[in-house]
Amino acid sequence: MSIASQIKEHMKVIGADGAPVGKVDGIEGERIKLTKDSTSAGFDQETHHGHHHYLPIGLVADVEGDTVRLSATGANAAELFEEEA
Repeated sequence: MSIASQIKEHMKVIGADGAPVGKVDGIEGERIKLTKDSTSAGFDQETHHGHHHYLPIGLVADVEGDTVRLSATGANAAELFEEEA
């Protein structure tokens, strides 16, 4: 079973350091789409709130229960966010 097929809507996404990154809205291609209301370590919520962010599936280290753990810390993951196209 591929890692992408294990990721479901509303799962928590956390960094390798346990910092919250957001919640899964869905999978689009090779990216995790986070919900618009997701918060993230190290991101200015004034300018990054209210729209979707995406993370590459390649950052996923593990899927356990209702949690997606990334290989990057929460702050590093925030730096890798991709904006809506």
